[in-house]
Amino acid sequence: MIVAISTDNGMVSAHFGRCPEFTLAHIENGKVLKRETVANPGHEPGFLPRFLKEKNTDVIIAGGMGPRAQTLFDEVKIKTIVGVEGDVDTALKNFAEGKLTSGESTCVPHSGIGYGIEKNTCDHGGEE
Repeated sequence: MIVAISTDNGMVSAHFGRCPEFTLAHIENGKVLKRETVANPGHEPGFLPRFLKEKNTDVIIAGGMGPRAQTLFDEVKIKTIVGVEGDVDTALKNFAEGKLTSGESTCVPHSGIGYGIEKNTCDHGGEE
């Protein structure tokens, strides 16, 4: 199974589409076997689900993602897990052990504009 995590400086990014990079991990039998990071090639509706599907992604983990994006991931058969916060290592470990659950999206629609790959700020308190 291939898991993608929206990543920003080793942390799960609050904005999946504008995160600077994705951590891709191959997980089998509760273990992370291989891991790599891939730069986010850009934010455009519908592009990232296809991009990650081409990398054989089965699951996307993010802090936040809007309902339209979740629908686009569903259409390419990639499961979404949102509401995840903290460091990528812990998220991967918890996912591999079956302990990671989906929560409420940490992202308010359009609050990520100017954040991440655009490297400015976002509307979430304390985040720059």
